[in-house]
Amino acid sequence: MRERDIAVFSGSAHPELAAAICAHLGVPLHPVRVDRFANDCLEVQLQANCRERDVFIVQPLVRPVQEHLVELLLMLDAARGASAARTTVVMPHYSYARSDKKDAPRISIGGRLVADLMATAGANRVLAMTLHSPQVHGFFSVPVDHLHALRELAAHFAQYDLSNAVVVSPDLGNAKEAAAFARLLGVPVAAGAKQRFADDRVSISAVIGEVAGRDVIVLDDEIAKGSTVLELLDRLRETGVASVRVACTHGLFADGALKRIGSQPDVLEIVCTDTVPVPDGERTDKLRVLSIAPALAEAMRRIHNGESVSALFDA
Repeated sequence: MRERDIAVFSGSAHPELAAAICAHLGVPLHPVRVDRFANDCLEVQLQANCRERDVFIVQPLVRPVQEHLVELLLMLDAARGASAARTTVVMPHYSYARSDKKDAPRISIGGRLVADLMATAGANRVLAMTLHSPQVHGFFSVPVDHLHALRELAAHFAQYDLSNAVVVSPDLGNAKEAAAFARLLGVPVAAGAKQRFADDRVSISAVIGEVAGRDVIVLDDEIAKGSTVLELLDRLRETGVASVRVACTHGLFADGALKRIGSQPDVLEIVCTDTVPVPDGERTDKLRVLSIAPALAEAMRRIHNGESVSALFDA
């Protein structure tokens, strides 16, 4: 890639991931100045030339989500005002994707609204990773390249003896992704019958599929408070599984979820990717964090060169 044709910037959400992506691309990560006025408003300056360049802005929407969202919108506006040829949002985690339907009266559909905000601010394209549900892709009025981390996760679990393994999805909504993951590993798949009552209160009535005596790999798209995983562990124990490993793409681990799951004696390992930064002080010995920087870097290279992204990342 020619450095003069591309400019990569990062917000404050995950600069370590942005630096790793740039290392794989062989281009510099350009600095961004973020100032806060006395009235608490933010001001952003992209500190490199953007004129007629292919601009990529790396910014997952992670805690504090609203702060990072406004920062992203301001960066998009700055790139457009600086005459960027095209601006792509590299958004490894889209937290508002969970707000994807009207399941109660008088509520907003945040996933669609925030997608509109990004396009209005100047996004010409979005590069996302493992959106919470398929319909979120359609919320965007600009092209979206939707990646997944199944290959990275499968490469990690391939080091184990999988002759007795089974992949278990916590719910039927994630069963398609779990089935694709199981095919990569060459093992069967099962799923929990889940009902959600609140953000931190779920019920799993049964596990559909053969799991008794098996080495279980629990796969979910994200782990936030860990309520679903802990509920699933109760059902798996009732069936008498041999061992449990937990995997997800987005390790949010809110409110001590990582320690709660890691403290379960039958959980051998917790695996996630670095779409979301996990603070060192919150990590446990059971945690394994896989890098998705090479996958994102290759997708960005293909976007820049006008090559197919779906051919590389379709499961």
